Amino acid sequence: MITFCKYQGTGNDFVMIDNRAGQYYPTTEKNRLLCDRRFGIGADGLICLQPSEQYDFEMLYFNSDGNESTMCGNGGRCLVAFAQRLGIINGQATFDAIDGLHQAINSADGWVELQMTDVEKVEQKGADFIINTGSPHYVRFVERVADVDVFEAGRRVRYNETYKKEGINVNFVEVISSNGIKVATYERGVEGETLSCGTGVTAAAMAIAARNQQKRRIEIPIQTKGGELAVKFTPTSKGFKDVWLCGPATYVFEGRF
Repeated sequence: MITFCKYQGTGNDFVMIDNRAGQYYPTTEKNRLLCDRRFGIGADGLICLQPSEQYDFEMLYFNSDGNESTMCGNGGRCLVAFAQRLGIINGQATFDAIDGLHQAINSADGWVELQMTDVEKVEQKGADFIINTGSPHYVRFVERVADVDVFEAGRRVRYNETYKKEGINVNFVEVISSNGIKVATYERGVEGETLSCGTGVTAAAMAIAARNQQKRRIEIPIQTKGGELAVKFTPTSKGFKDVWLCGPATYVFEGRF
């Protein structure tokens, strides 16, 4: 019997398990079942809140295919809200994840700000960008996101010879104002489009700043199909520092499986 909570951050949804007592032993098969939208609970990913000797908790993240994956930004924000619900934190958190240490601020209105890892390398491939924001992302600018078949176009990049083995997330970005963007993302591990991707919108925001040769600290508003986010950071000579992913993290329901 597994006790869980379901959370979503701009439509990016997660099964949350308080695993401080070690009652859940994750396997690919069990993780995949819990994330299955027909035979399980249904989610883009599963997150275990693990105990930590040094910090408030540790984040262990699995994609819906059941495999452990790299950092998930929206998942991290939702995990902070979950930790608040459990009484582990009170407004602020410090936790460890696969890509290192993270700070977070949880507001009373459900808005969670998560400090992401610094980015020290931005690779450009023609007009496209490849940026690792805790997870690897391919960013392509388009005229209209609504006109893109995200599944087909995303798969062509994700499964080409360069990225087929390790996989890469693929983001399609539309510039809608002087500093605002729309983003749609194909996620590896989910192997389809998600309504939002935290590390993806972070990469997209960095790509527009790099393309515009932005030199000063900036906050970029972002529209995804699941809702609105914001990313703020300071450009450096090679990449970006003091990076924050900001947006809502919402409790949906809880239960036993």
